[in-house]
Amino acid sequence: MRILLVEDEANVASFIKRGLNEEGFEVDVAFDGMMGLRLFDNKKYDVIVLDLNLPKINGFDLCREIKDNDRTQPVLLLTALDSITDKEKGFGSGADDYLVKPFEFRELVLRLKALGRRITPFEETGRNIAVADLVLHTGAKVASRAGKIINLTSREYSLLEYLMLNAGKIVSRVDIAEKVWDIRFDTNTNVIDVYINYLRKKIDVGHSKKLLHTVIGMGYMIKE
Repeated sequence: MRILLVEDEANVASFIKRGLNEEGFEVDVAFDGMMGLRLFDNKKYDVIVLDLNLPKINGFDLCREIKDNDRTQPVLLLTALDSITDKEKGFGSGADDYLVKPFEFRELVLRLKALGRRITPFEETGRNIAVADLVLHTGAKVASRAGKIINLTSREYSLLEYLMLNAGKIVSRVDIAEKVWDIRFDTNTNVIDVYINYLRKKIDVGHSKKLLHTVIGMGYMIKE
């Protein structure tokens, strides 16, 4: 796997690069947001890891720029900023995952491997999946509702696809963590709840018929 690490603290960048090299990853390092953007423009990476407090272009803006250019590019934010406001802003900029410093290095490796796999774990059948007027075009990996295209990040698409493949069924947070995030342990994060809220805003706001439902104490469901 080829990783782009954008981290302005040289000691931290060296530690992460050395550890990832030992795990078999190829790692390019950029020490500011502008350099990171140039590397992204010129090379293909399996995962991009961004700090947030970067010189020249901060991590939020850099993530947004990357996703505007390639919504399927997996991005992990690696930062000391740990407030829910920071996490909401990070996921709002298009990030696929968020890991707070200090962190267990093994967890970083596991998350990178999960992100580096196909971001959508389902085969490209080219078929459409529909629930009411919400349609998922699996070949093009695009969603639409009432004929209007919905702009989704790669992780939002994966979450929506899993929910729609299980339309009418309750899926738990554990189910989602395993099938969409490929995480089989408790990371003490509300990332799934944050993504559900983002998805709800994109597919239900402005429509009288709500399709994404929370089943209190059990999980989530898409149904007509």
